[in-house]
Amino acid sequence: ERTMSHTIDALQTSKRHSFSNDKYYPLPQIAHIRSSSSRTMLRMKWFDNLKTSLFLDGGAYDAGVDYSKLNHPGPELANAALSSTILSRSVRDPSLEIATFAGGCFWGLELAYQRQNGVVHTIVGYTGGAKMEPSYDAVCTGTTGHKEAVLVYYNSTETSYEDLVNVFLDRVDVTVVNGGQGGDVGSQYNTAIYYHTKEQQLVAQQKLEQVLKASSSSSIATELGQAQIFWPAEKYHQQYLERGGRTGVPQSVEKGNTDTIRCYG
Repeated sequence: ERTMSHTIDALQTSKRHSFSNDKYYPLPQIAHIRSSSSRTMLRMKWFDNLKTSLFLDGGAYDAGVDYSKLNHPGPELANAALSSTILSRSVRDPSLEIATFAGGCFWGLELAYQRQNGVVHTIVGYTGGAKMEPSYDAVCTGTTGHKEAVLVYYNSTETSYEDLVNVFLDRVDVTVVNGGQGGDVGSQYNTAIYYHTKEQQLVAQQKLEQVLKASSSSSIATELGQAQIFWPAEKYHQQYLERGGRTGVPQSVEKGNTDTIRCYG
């Protein structure tokens, strides 16, 4: 009877793919196995190790966000989320009201709101899903139910909620399903207007009805719903285009600026 060799030569495990909390997941082990059955077992073992690293050991899927490193209103919103609280006004400055919009990739939409008169703070993050403390990597899997969103703190004596909805409608095609804003497709890019008050609900509903009447589409794909828990995104996503984005060229946040917003180039 032929003897199967189960000798494994030069097993190596290296670390790669560092995330914000310095967690890693292992690369495949380098192995030479003559037995096909042993090869299958090794592949299964590596996949099990990968799943453990990703889902249990805080790897890509569960890297988490360090909310303490965020500028205001990041910590305020994180504290609210951790206590399952949905704010309608700023805790630090109650004169500022809050609005939330999901309009595909949050980089460009945030810059549009930064340029809006009366907007005092903007922050990007994740909302609409069940997972606690989601990370960008987790949301990008499309399994958490979250959407990329922009939360706005605004002074209602300088800008109206209707103005903010108009900024959203200027950038978002509310008839497109499954994301589809530009080149971004996926459930995390689905669009929504999340109202924090009854007054916001009525304004947003009226604006969407007006769009539908003027459109050749038979329905609105953008969700209109009550505000949900908002989890701030990682610091590197905040004010991304203002800081230069992928090109390293900062884009103006001057109030009233009408320069074309460039998300990817």
